[in-house]
Amino acid sequence: MTAYIALFVSLILIVVDQVIKIWAYQSLSQIGSVLVIPHLLRLTYVENFGAAFGILQQRRWLLIGITVAVLAFLVWTLLAKKVTEKPMVWSFALIIAGGAGNLIDRMQRGFVVDYLDVSPLFSFPVFNFADCCVVIGTALMIFYILVLEPKQREGK
Repeated sequence: MTAYIALFVSLILIVVDQVIKIWAYQSLSQIGSVLVIPHLLRLTYVENFGAAFGILQQRRWLLIGITVAVLAFLVWTLLAKKVTEKPMVWSFALIIAGGAGNLIDRMQRGFVVDYLDVSPLFSFPVFNFADCCVVIGTALMIFYILVLEPKQREGK
């Protein structure tokens, strides 16, 4: 049951991501950038034709293929109950949501809509909600593998 709930949460996160991106594409693209929190956060419209940090520019079909393969593996792993530990299930759900959100952009528009800009605080590329889902999901997975799982083994 947890796998189905996690996939439902993934679906909700995908919808949230797409609603924000539709707004950014239709409205933010017209003005370019809006200061939200001085010295911390701007909303800046960027069309990303690559992957994280701008790598693999103009490799749309490669990125689509890799993303579809990873998403299929993660969904299969959840549905087949190959992973049942809650932190891993939720990390998969977040990675699925983020990957699918950016996949939809690549397939629909040919690029990913980015809009979160923390460059006033850090020198960092503009990113989006889907990217946050992937990063948080990956961090949770790493934390589970490196910290929680070894503690569980020690307790056995």
